Amino acid sequence: MRLTLVTKHGEGPPTVSGTFLCEKTGMATERYNPRTSEPKWQKAWEEAKLFETRNDDGRPTYYVLEMFPYPSGRIHIGHTRNYTMGDVVARYKRARGFNVLHPMGWDAFGMPAENAAMQNKVHPKEWTYQNIATMRGQLKTFGLSLDWSREFATCDVDYYHRQQMLFVDFYENDLITRKTSKVNWDPVDQTVLANEQVIDGKGWRSGAEVEQRELAQWFFKITDFSDELLEAIDGLDNWPEKVRLMQRNWIGRSEGLLVRWELDADTAPGGESELQVYTTRPDTLFGASFMAIAADHPLARKAATENAELAAFCEECRRMGTSAAALETAEKRGFDTGIRVKHPFDPEWTLPVYVANFVLMDYGTGAIFGCPSGDQRDLDFANKYGLPVTPVVLPEGADPESFKITDEAYTDDGVMINSRFLDGMPTDKAFEEVASRLEKADLNGKPVAERKVNYRLRDWGISRQRYWGCPIPMIHCESCGVVPVPKDDLPVVLPDDVDFDTPGNPLDRHPTWKHVKCPKCGSDARRETDTMDTFVDSSWYFACFTAPDADTPTIPDIANRWLPVDQYIGGVEHAILHLLYSRFFTRAMRKAGHLDLDEPFKGLFTQGMVVHETFKAEDGRWLAPTEVRIEGSGADRKAFEIDTGKPVTIGQLEKMSKSKKNTVSPEEITGSFGADTARWFTLSDSPPDRDVEWTDDGAAGAHRFLQRVWRLVVDNKSVIEGVEGSPAREGSAAAISKPAHKALKAVGEDIERLAFNRAIARMHELVNELHGTIGKLGADASEEEKAAARNAVEILIHVIAPFMPHLAEECWHEIGGTDLVAARSWPDYDPTLVVDNEIILPVQINGKKRGDLTIARDADKSSIEQAVLELDFVQKALNGAEPRKVIVVPQRIVNVVA
Repeated sequence: MRLTLVTKHGEGPPTVSGTFLCEKTGMATERYNPRTSEPKWQKAWEEAKLFETRNDDGRPTYYVLEMFPYPSGRIHIGHTRNYTMGDVVARYKRARGFNVLHPMGWDAFGMPAENAAMQNKVHPKEWTYQNIATMRGQLKTFGLSLDWSREFATCDVDYYHRQQMLFVDFYENDLITRKTSKVNWDPVDQTVLANEQVIDGKGWRSGAEVEQRELAQWFFKITDFSDELLEAIDGLDNWPEKVRLMQRNWIGRSEGLLVRWELDADTAPGGESELQVYTTRPDTLFGASFMAIAADHPLARKAATENAELAAFCEECRRMGTSAAALETAEKRGFDTGIRVKHPFDPEWTLPVYVANFVLMDYGTGAIFGCPSGDQRDLDFANKYGLPVTPVVLPEGADPESFKITDEAYTDDGVMINSRFLDGMPTDKAFEEVASRLEKADLNGKPVAERKVNYRLRDWGISRQRYWGCPIPMIHCESCGVVPVPKDDLPVVLPDDVDFDTPGNPLDRHPTWKHVKCPKCGSDARRETDTMDTFVDSSWYFACFTAPDADTPTIPDIANRWLPVDQYIGGVEHAILHLLYSRFFTRAMRKAGHLDLDEPFKGLFTQGMVVHETFKAEDGRWLAPTEVRIEGSGADRKAFEIDTGKPVTIGQLEKMSKSKKNTVSPEEITGSFGADTARWFTLSDSPPDRDVEWTDDGAAGAHRFLQRVWRLVVDNKSVIEGVEGSPAREGSAAAISKPAHKALKAVGEDIERLAFNRAIARMHELVNELHGTIGKLGADASEEEKAAARNAVEILIHVIAPFMPHLAEECWHEIGGTDLVAARSWPDYDPTLVVDNEIILPVQINGKKRGDLTIARDADKSSIEQAVLELDFVQKALNGAEPRKVIVVPQRIVNVVA
């Protein structure tokens, strides 16, 4: 073989050129050239409209969908792994006779476009559509079998017109409400921030101190479906268990007690007599040592009016981030209000009431009782402020005399201690005892406690004070209140003539856009200037793909035929909100008459990421892989900046990101190795749910395999050309047919299980086998061997086609195929060739494995015993003596008792 590796430092992986020497003819074999082959076959597929899906096709449907991308400007090789997974499934299912829907679109609204408008003086629409054009071109180089005729972006007027129709329908079906809500307000960007966008009390982008404001917001009433959303999780059999658990936890159903604690009248602010607390652990009431309330709790607000220090502490709490992560990591702080409450079982026992920075009004009643021995957060707080810690639940096997809680709370079940009348009870019985007694007790003419089911889930606030989003189709009239835009007046289109020179929402400042007549009374009114959360856009796009050119949100008959999505693929980072909102939307659309199903996604797969090393220059700059020269290997491996020659720090493997410049662009790969190499490598190196490390060496190895497949086909063309392929069941030809049909069966099963790396491993094995069998055939090969060889090569071409579709087409064309592999059916395997006639039985001697026996599958017991006793290692162990017993477990194991 003669080949040349051509490498230019800093310009990506090496390009490979050259020729191979054919072993059979001695003639030079041209290498497969993806640069010419891949565009040729992509054009052929497009001209044949092979992947355009017809809704009137009568075949069984199969809908495969990858989470659609945000048009940030460029894609990297990490993105393409996701789309390649879906493409393998789509191509396989198409070959299996399904009418496959495999569309692509763009999640195109959002703040990045507005930020780009401010920074680059470009309109968000222009920035977005330019990025879409770039990314579409990049994706097309990978030969994805996408139905581009159904493409849309969520910022297309046609799309958000239909979304506004849905909004009006939801409003009319009592699925939307408007209410005042506390929000995080960024005074510089002049917009609402999600809890996760508040970092150390500051806006994630502006760095400004965040304010808490009361704003009227639009909400989707997702809590109306709390029970249904929770119960349906059990039926999502084809979802990862970790995702189902995350969904359950986010909905957060809990059964507990709403307990009313009497305030000590001598310490309570005027007019206040009790404090309500929801708890799931009333069994631990005798471990209570303090109460904690949110800074916005009415009791805290009233107490703060007469205490300037408390008022300042409450204001500090309001500026703090309220995400789960922020609450977990922040130092637990509190302020003793001086107010005390009476214990519900002992009026002589009073507890202090603190305002605490880890309690929020959004959860429960905005108040908790602190049991330090049973909750780590409460324990940290108690230790900080010197509050008592009384163990009340004893772990199994622990000594009640010596059991103490110091630095680590005990949160599991056990037996009650230090709990008066509960002592000795298991925790579940103690729960019932406390509930029973407090339900009968009286406080101001009402029971002290009542059983209550609570949910962590809150209604979905969708109002965003920004321009680049779907306008909310509502009108504010002083006489009529808030009324929906009539459907005949939709869409409410975003105005193009806006400026971003001033922070805040340009829609508020627009001179004409927001001024409108009330559709009810005709008076002067104003449009809603808030736009929708971009999660709304992605919560129903899967339904729009079923009929993207319709004049209504869906065509129900068509949507019901395609949905739910058979296989949905995307990142686990979307496992909570996107999936939960999509599940809600499906139910809301059902109620509004647009769908007749409950769940949007039948099968869900969360893929791993493609990761890459990071590189940092001496001055702290991140460097791209193409800016770095690597020398040495292993412990001696070092990196240097190409431009300066200075040493570079090699960082850890991380998710590819533009910020750390550790991305590899598709152009770098397709320009050197081709799309099929990238497709093959990203799926071959690890299970698809785990991360895969991108390396140039790994890509080069995948490319070598691609060339090996090409050589197998081209070098044996003379043997199989013009031959009708058929499998052989006997003789030397069967050695060719058996591995091919076994691989055919196994690869199909692996694709069904999304075990792409396992399928690729089987194809490696098959190529090795065929090089060893077909490669030995000469001109004197029998007709049976030639037919078997032809059949095996055809099978190889078909099983690699979902993974390396361009190579498959080129190979098919090379051996005389006149149609497209992508349009052909998946071959049928011969059942007689995939059953092994021999089995391998482990052989034990006195219970310890010493070796294996290969024998006919249908061998009887006496034949197995005889064969075992003839094995060298068995004879050596017996040393001429007769065995005491030979135990044969049919088709399982043999044990020789010496």
